[in-house]
Amino acid sequence: MRTVPHFPSSSTDRAYERELFERFQLDGDLAARAELVERFLPLARKLARRYERASEPLDDLVQVASLALVKAIDRFDYERGDAFSSYAVPTILGELKRHFRDAGWALHVPRGLQERVLEVNAAMDQLSRALGHSPNPQQVAIKLDMPVEQVLEAIEAAGAYDTVSLDHPRRVGDGESDTIADTLGSADERFELIEDRATIGRGFRSLPERERRILYLRFAEGLTQAEIGEHMSMSQMHVSRLIRRAIDRLRVVAGA
Repeated sequence: MRTVPHFPSSSTDRAYERELFERFQLDGDLAARAELVERFLPLARKLARRYERASEPLDDLVQVASLALVKAIDRFDYERGDAFSSYAVPTILGELKRHFRDAGWALHVPRGLQERVLEVNAAMDQLSRALGHSPNPQQVAIKLDMPVEQVLEAIEAAGAYDTVSLDHPRRVGDGESDTIADTLGSADERFELIEDRATIGRGFRSLPERERRILYLRFAEGLTQAEIGEHMSMSQMHVSRLIRRAIDRLRVVAGA
C-alpha cells in the first residue's frame, strides 16, 4: 500500500487522493477506501482530542471521529474538485458535537449552550498550556471574542455534563463521613395526614350540621359523650348513635 501524508498539500498528493476516490466510488475498490481511511485517521484523532475531557474516554471520541471519517469518505463528491479535508473536518466535528449532545450530557442543556461549553473548554485547555495556569473567565472571553457572561454561563452549564450518586461519600471532618443523601431532607410523615385531612374534610362537609357539631365537640374539643349530650340537650345514648352514624358516613365517602 502506498504511504502518503494524511494532509495532502502538493498537487501530487491531491492527484493521488482523487485517484483513490475514483477507484472506490467508480470501481468499488474497497482497498482504496481502506487506504483513504488510513490516510485520514490522524486527522480524526486530532479532532477527537479537541473534545477530550476526564469524564469522556479519548478512545470513545476517537471511535466517534473514525466512524464520522468513514461516513465522510462514503459521501464525498470528489468531482467537485474540493480537498477532502475541507469536507471531512466539519463532518467529523458535527458527529463529535452530536455525540456530546445525545449521549454525553447527564441533564438536558440546549444545543447552542452545549457547543459553547465545548468551545470554552477547548479555549481553557489552550490557555492553560500557554499560560502555565488556569485562565480566568476574562482571558477566555478575550480569546473567544465572547462576552464574559456567556463564558460564565458555559462554565456553570458544564456542571450538567456529569451527575454524582446520592450515595457518594462526603467528608464532614474529624475522620467522619456521610453521603450526599444524608444532607437531604427526610420524608415528612405528616404529608399522609394532609391527604387524610383532605379526604375527611370532603366527607365532613357532607354531614348534617348537628352531626358535624357533635364530631367537633368529641374529637376537637375532647368532650365526653355525656358532656356533649348535656351541651346538645340529648341523651348520651343518642349522642353515641349519631357519632357512629357520622363515622360510618365518613368511611363510605373515604372509600368512594
